[in-house]
Amino acid sequence: MELDISAGVQAKLSNKNPPVRKEEIIECFGNRVGVFLKDTRGVHQSDPPTVWFIAETNFGRKLKIAFIQRGTKITIRTAYDPNADELRIYAKYGITQS
Repeated sequence: MELDISAGVQAKLSNKNPPVRKEEIIECFGNRVGVFLKDTRGVHQSDPPTVWFIAETNFGRKLKIAFIQRGTKITIRTAYDPNADELRIYAKYGITQS
């Protein structure tokens, strides 16, 4: 997996409170237990599609990660602490039930 974070996105992540670090994003990919959900909102349409998930860092911080994947290259669009609606949506549709 090749993780790509543009300078603009990196600046946006650095300005979050608390900031989101690249290492935390990598940890979330490693700790993910659910599936990727497609972002169907018109303003976020892209080719390939933007997908997202919620996972915890190694220290228990939950992050919503939105990205585009082309082959093995993953381009981060954003990452931040999810709100209650996003947590509810991901718990309902993103976490696979056995």
